[in-house]
Amino acid sequence: MKLTVLGKSPAWQDAGGACSGYLVTEGDTTLLLDCGNGVFGKLRQYIDYVDVDAIVISHHHVDHIIDLIPYGFALKFAPRQQPVPVDRWPGTDSPARPQLFVPPGAIEFFNRVSDAWGTGNLFDDAFVTSEYDPDGKLEIGPFSITFTEVPHYITTYAMDVLGQRFGDRLTIHGPADPAERGGVLSLAFADLHPHDVAQVLDEHAVCVRAGHHCAKPLMRHLGVSATARASVYVYNTPADIDALADALDATAEFFMV
Repeated sequence: MKLTVLGKSPAWQDAGGACSGYLVTEGDTTLLLDCGNGVFGKLRQYIDYVDVDAIVISHHHVDHIIDLIPYGFALKFAPRQQPVPVDRWPGTDSPARPQLFVPPGAIEFFNRVSDAWGTGNLFDDAFVTSEYDPDGKLEIGPFSITFTEVPHYITTYAMDVLGQRFGDRLTIHGPADPAERGGVLSLAFADLHPHDVAQVLDEHAVCVRAGHHCAKPLMRHLGVSATARASVYVYNTPADIDALADALDATAEFFMV
């Protein structure tokens, strides 16, 4: 088996990079795992896009799926994919239509995207699309794929470390189960205003956002005027969380709370 990393960037791709996308080949079977921003162009550096047998989407966040749009355009509108001769292409009765396996609910989501952009039934026209059972097994040629829900590791670490270190002095708004949340930690620390917290954290090279985050109805629901918001993602490490905790310690010392 050969694995080629086409992209591993966060929600915005690195310069010259791409978001989530992994090309897996074994024997005569070629599989693409995820198709985020910039992946389609990277894919074409390694293989002809009509030779991909199947695409598996882990979840339908934009940085995992958005390049299905240009991929779909290529499959639907490229001259060699047409039923009649176009330029040097003789026409074909069997255009390439890779299998597209998506999580539950994704087909409805993709149809809304197509409707919003006026692209017709792009995904149905370009791919053979089906939703998989996350509790089942997906068999694609020599590949046998099972799915496991994975909480964000860094989010889990942050909630454990901050909770143990600061106890009742620190409130992290939102679900207590890291598996039910993303990488945003909206914090209330002691009785300090979030702007004051953010100022001291900044002096310790820890950047957070403070304010109502364009979400005043949510602030009213939470009963607060603002929060200090730390955001973590795949490029963050436990050392970054430790730095946040140390900076919060310095904040508590500065304000004597």
